Amino acid sequence: MRKQIFLCTAVALLLGTAMDAAVYKGRKYYKNDCRPCHSMGDELSTSKTQDEWTALMDNKGIALATIHRSNKSAKDSIEYFNGKYYPKKARHLKDFLVEFASDSGNIPACD
Repeated sequence: MRKQIFLCTAVALLLGTAMDAAVYKGRKYYKNDCRPCHSMGDELSTSKTQDEWTALMDNKGIALATIHRSNKSAKDSIEYFNGKYYPKKARHLKDFLVEFASDSGNIPACD
């Protein structure tokens, strides 16, 4: 009985931590997917507060995608936001953007 409880607890902990979003993944996605168009480096992440980024990135980043889809100068990104990978990456991007928002006090390291 103890072995079963231990096994269930271990599996739950492993699955729980594997499903959490990660700032480092968000930074990687930001560098690969956002920086080519914005070309501002990490200044983009610090252009909004934590609450603003949270609102934009809630619900798998639909609000941010809507902004990009409606902006004529962002036509190169429409395919990215309409693709199947953006909703999967959105939680990681949210963690990164909130972590380094203008009111967070955190500064992204240089690469």
